[in-house]
Amino acid sequence: MALPDPSSFVPEDFAGMMEGHHGGHLGIEYRAHGPDWAELALPYREALIGDLSRGVLASGPILALMDSATSFAVRMKVGVARPHATLDLRIDYVRPATPGRTVIGRGECYRVTRAISFVRGVAHDGDPADPIANVAGTFMFTDL
Repeated sequence: MALPDPSSFVPEDFAGMMEGHHGGHLGIEYRAHGPDWAELALPYREALIGDLSRGVLASGPILALMDSATSFAVRMKVGVARPHATLDLRIDYVRPATPGRTVIGRGECYRVTRAISFVRGVAHDGDPADPIANVAGTFMFTDL
């Protein structure tokens, strides 16, 4: 299935992509995208808290957000919904997410080869210059 031109993409298309996916269960939402990047949001919910005493989100939902954002960036770069799987995704947590705030994940696909795509991204809770985490990774195309 070909993805629409970035200028004609609508958020309703993203909701369908998340259906049955872990990102959908976590409540990940579409924010914005471009020809090689995507920005998604993980709204703060008590069910996602990892440290109850401080109200800090668990690391797993943030990692899932970044996996989804970078995967969506691959789809935008390739221009079609080409099947792919996370081969490697390294995440470096810089600080805890601020309790009560939505976490924004921006992923970029900066290179695509025949079999592999290369990604990077940042998660923040309002200021991209003050990241929660940075990611770098690769996706493997599974339709070879």
